[in-house]
Amino acid sequence: MARVVTRAVLVMTCIAGMLSCAYGQTPTPPVNPAIDMRGYLLASRDAAEHRETHRLAEDDFLRLSKKPGVVILDARSREKFAALHVAGAINMPFPDIAVATLRDAIPDKNTIILIYCNNNFINADAAFPSKLPSASLNLSTYIALYTYGYRNVYELGQIIDINNAKLDLEPSPAADATQPATLAQIPSP
Repeated sequence: MARVVTRAVLVMTCIAGMLSCAYGQTPTPPVNPAIDMRGYLLASRDAAEHRETHRLAEDDFLRLSKKPGVVILDARSREKFAALHVAGAINMPFPDIAVATLRDAIPDKNTIILIYCNNNFINADAAFPSKLPSASLNLSTYIALYTYGYRNVYELGQIIDINNAKLDLEPSPAADATQPATLAQIPSP
């Protein structure tokens, strides 16, 4: 019964919207309290300011990655992560970044988190395909982590040729390619 009512409401909403447009009225967009564009834009602005002092050169990223308790987070897809990633990184694909997954993987919001994305590496297009600079995964990942309250996020700030990388890059073992790494699987330095 609920499904029939939902469909009826949807049909009536569509008809009302078409009639409003036909008579020159702009329909009122639906409200979803679980989606907050204004909040996102405000958080993005704050995260952008914070990010200015949280971008690292490869040497600094490498040095910081060796400290105990530091998490290297790769938000690319499981397939791209499996193909090649920074050694010791955990994989949390961007669509999986959520309240519960962050709480489980990185419960302490004071943890130092290092991030990188496709646009940080060249000469490995299968694993690191280029994105438009304004669509870089580092940006959305940084904003998401900042919005969730993580303030010790540092981003790899340069483009690195994998043929000359100081960072260790490795593929996932075939058996682990379909499973995301967890914080418990990070080797101790």
